[in-house]
Amino acid sequence: MPGLHPGHLVRPDWPDLPANIDALATTRLGGVSAAPFDDGNGGGGLNIGLHVKDDPDAVAENRARLQALLPGRPAWIAQVHGAEVVDAATVQPGGPVRTGDASIATQAGVVCAILTADCLPVLFADLEGKVVGAAHAGWRGLAGGVLGATVAAMRAQGAGEITAWLGPAIGPEAFEVGPDVLDAFRAALPDGGAEEGFRPYPGREGKHLANMPLLARRLLARGGVTRVHGGDRCTFTERDRFYSYRRDGAGSGRQASLIYIK
Repeated sequence: MPGLHPGHLVRPDWPDLPANIDALATTRLGGVSAAPFDDGNGGGGLNIGLHVKDDPDAVAENRARLQALLPGRPAWIAQVHGAEVVDAATVQPGGPVRTGDASIATQAGVVCAILTADCLPVLFADLEGKVVGAAHAGWRGLAGGVLGATVAAMRAQGAGEITAWLGPAIGPEAFEVGPDVLDAFRAALPDGGAEEGFRPYPGREGKHLANMPLLARRLLARGGVTRVHGGDRCTFTERDRFYSYRRDGAGSGRQASLIYIK
């Protein structure tokens, strides 16, 4: 079976990630999915999402290529743009589907995993390498507290100081939103921290461009997490690298972000 090579993946630039923890994110490259889930240049795409009307056999092959890099089966959860945190060790093959938008793990070989196609993936580790986590932060989950909930769940399992990495997501030059999104973050950041995360969209009355990585940093800081890296890859503008639902609609696949204790 052909495998994934380093050029197919995003390896986080994460200087304070403990040595006993590994993290990665997939791209649209290195798989077998046909258009519109291909790699953007007519080759096979690495769509990891089963729910996007891709050929199930292609997705199974893509997941197998990813699985070959991992110590265990990813703990796939049913994401609903909320703030519930799941214990990744309880997500078992053939078991009940677990609903949530984040997971944590304390055991070696248990892989926290989330799927995104514009939403912000956030990976977490405590500096002692005892607890890891992964969160799916679309704007609703981000404003609704999914990052704080993940940090709280990690601390409940003994995490000390926590470091985070912001993965590929729709960037601040592309994420057009309405006043409802601005209002949601004004409520989430009542000290005024929301305003710098939005700027008026030129020529579009009532519309703003939202900066999710910046908003995530503000929300993480409120929870005491200030070691934050990443946030500089845009799924919307990097067409040859990432899937983007905002750009491609129903033709968008999903990439995965994963973290685990070795």
